[in-house]
Amino acid sequence: MAARRFYDCTVSEKLLYTAFLLLVGVGYLMALGYLYVTHANNDSKPGLSVTDVADSYYGNRSGTRLEAAIRGPMAGYIQEEDRHVMVAWLKDGAPEADYATLIKPILQKTCLACHSTASGRNLPDFTTYQGLHEFAKVDTGMSLTSLLKLSHIHLFGISLLLFAIGFIFIQAEVQVWFKRFLVLSPMVAVFVDIMSWFLTKWDPVYAYTVVIAGAVLGFSMAMQMLISLYQIWFLKRPNAPR
Repeated sequence: MAARRFYDCTVSEKLLYTAFLLLVGVGYLMALGYLYVTHANNDSKPGLSVTDVADSYYGNRSGTRLEAAIRGPMAGYIQEEDRHVMVAWLKDGAPEADYATLIKPILQKTCLACHSTASGRNLPDFTTYQGLHEFAKVDTGMSLTSLLKLSHIHLFGISLLLFAIGFIFIQAEVQVWFKRFLVLSPMVAVFVDIMSWFLTKWDPVYAYTVVIAGAVLGFSMAMQMLISLYQIWFLKRPNAPR
């Protein structure tokens, strides 16, 4: 029995596959944008780099989590003069005696609208010295609890997404070895990527593995989706041999 190809699909199937792949493509671009805005500037430099990735999981152990935040993703919410005051306070050991007079007024201007219990948001409470002091410690990156939470969500969610994309793609007319590579490689890449999060928390050199695995995942997904979208509408049924 011949394998099913896109030219065997009904118009309804083609529309369903097309809509799904386009939505996934937009979602993936959104994910890349979110990755950029949450990881870029972790090293206090513009753009996304391997160091930014390493700082997310291993941490910037030359400084504190609060300093990394106000120099990185939260830099746009605090004035430069106030940032210098807070960094100097952190370098001085974050003494409690200066919190109420020196630091809290800055927090009231920039942070407490979100970082307070009154805001109703699931964010750290900076209205007290004790709440802020947890983030005035050396930055050791993402916690093990957060890594476990993110890893199981990604493993479940992305594997189902890749299964759906691969299920559509196997109807494409391409070389068998190439099809098998594109179907299997993103599954392997996701596993390597997520395992590398934990390795990077142990040694920042594994951040390179995170980046490489992410690139393989993106390439394989993009190739499956683009080939599928083209062949869904333009693949012609071959003429039967006479």
